[in-house]
Parts: sequence; C-alpha cells; structure tokens
Amino acid sequence: MAIFPTQYSTLSAPALGKAIENLYGFSPLICRYLLRGVSDTYKLEGEAQRYIFKIYRDAHRSLEEIKGEVELLNALQEGGAPVSHPIRDLEGGQIQSFEAAEGTRYGVLFSYAAGKPVGVISDEQITNTGRAMARVHDITSTIQLSHARRSYNHQTTLLGPIAALAPAFHELPDEYQYLQDTAAAIIQKLEGLDTSNFAVGYCHFDFLPKNFHIDEQNQVTFFDFDFAGKGYLVNDLMTYWTHFAVDVILGKSTREQSDRAFQVFLSAYRETRPVSAAEEQAIPLLNLGFWVFYLGFHYDQFDDFSTHFFTTRFLKERVALIKKIMDQYCF
Repeated sequence: MAIFPTQYSTLSAPALGKAIENLYGFSPLICRYLLRGVSDTYKLEGEAQRYIFKIYRDAHRSLEEIKGEVELLNALQEGGAPVSHPIRDLEGGQIQSFEAAEGTRYGVLFSYAAGKPVGVISDEQITNTGRAMARVHDITSTIQLSHARRSYNHQTTLLGPIAALAPAFHELPDEYQYLQDTAAAIIQKLEGLDTSNFAVGYCHFDFLPKNFHIDEQNQVTFFDFDFAGKGYLVNDLMTYWTHFAVDVILGKSTREQSDRAFQVFLSAYRETRPVSAAEEQAIPLLNLGFWVFYLGFHYDQFDDFSTHFFTTRFLKERVALIKKIMDQYCF
C-alpha cells in the first residue's frame, strides 16, 4: 500500500537507537526522544556514554547546509574550541540518512556537552564564557567553509524578514509599522559607525545560555550551531548580551547589574580578541536583527515548528518586548 504524502514524521526512538548502535559499534544504548524543535533531538545513554542525535528537516536545512555545519564543528574541535562535535561512525562518516515517510532525513550524532544550563551565572562562569567564545572566534574568523551557510547582514536579518512577515501582521498594522520604522532607524545608526574593521567570520547567532552547558568546574561547552553563518562576529556578543537585556526588561536584574555582568564577559573576551568601541556600540543596535530574524524563521517554519505558539498575541507581545529593549538601549 502506498504511503500517503507526509509533511513531518517522527522517527522511532528505539529503532533509531538500534540503528546508531550498529552504525557506530556502540554497546546497547537507551534512546529517548528529547524534543521537537528546529530539529528533532534525541538523547542516547549507555553505562558510560552519552550522546545527542539530531534529525534535520529538509525544509529547514539542506544536505549542503548540514555538511557546512559539520565542517565548521570539525574545525572548531580540531582547533581546541569547547564545542559539542560530530562523532564519526565505523566507516568514518558523520552524516546519516534515513528513509522516512516524507523522504530522506539526515542526522548527525554529537558528543554530549558536559554540565547543564545555568540560569544565574557567576562572574567566574561569565569570564569562562567570554574566553571560550573568543577561542571559537579565533577559529571561525580564519576559515572558509567549502559548503554554503547563510550570511547575516541588513538584508537577511531585517529587510528580508520584515517583508516576508507582512501577512503575519495583517491584524497588527501598528506593530508592523513599528518594525519597519525601527529597522530603518537602526540601519541608519549602524551605517553611521565605522564598520570597516569589524571582525568577520562564522557566527553561532544564538549564543544564549540555553545553548551552552557549564560543568562543576565552571567550564563551558557550546552546542547547537544550527544557525551558524557568515557575518560580523560581534553578532555573537550581541546574542549573549540579549540574555542580560531581557533580564532587565523582565525585572530579573537592574540595568546596573546587567551592564556590569556583560562588562565582565567583554573583559574576558578581550584577553585574547579585541572589540573596538564601534563594535561595542553596535551590540544593542544589532539586537533588532536578532529578534526580527527569528520572527521570520518562526513564520517560515509555521507548519512544522511554530504552530503552537506563533499567534497574534505572541507577535504583539514580542514586538512590545522589542520596543522596550530598543527604548532602553538604542533611542
């Protein structure tokens, strides 16, 4: 009997666990479905081993883009950066393929990042994060991947997503006008800065605390390079700064406390990599592109990922948050 056309299937965790055991020569593992998000994520555990397995969706990542992510992470691991990295199978491969109901889906097995996410981060942990990010940038600023990844610029983070989002804001014309007007103002401010010496390389573009673990020795391991792309490296400092800015807006910390904590991070980063005054000034300005880019992603992936939260209420509340951050830090 023919399989009815399928948009999004979920691979069986027990079956996937057995397949991974065979592909990698592992002893028996327990495979559990962890979450459905940008990718489908599974956690595999044995007596003395833990791994993460990600299954990509073709609508989100082409095979070429997956190869680019793997290539980037291999370079980071070889360069000694603290990242969760792809594991090679018995034949030396790092990308697996599975014939699912909707067609071929690709997956990658990753080393498990030691530790756990930390909500309230100590100065030592912030310092280690700054040093670790600088190490990542030491590598990503010097390589050129042979496989294509996205670029981060005004068009891809602001103008393109805002244009694509127009139908989503048909009930919120004032909020949509705010995004258009604010993007124009932010671009003007950024163009007024001397960006000629901004460091360029491959950005993670989502360096929030949810995407790195901190172990008992306060050492940091980064993961989830799914959105890695080429652009100003200060974008990564900006995404980390976002965590502190949101805490201020939500009343979890004061502006003084958050500014001090971010300066601890910057000082640690500057131990090995310079950050110019113009780059530091650009951090809150670039933040608008972070929010707008991911709004655009959620809209584009609505059928497969964003259905349960991407509502008119969500958009109204998200624009209100953006406005508070812009008012507090940019205007």
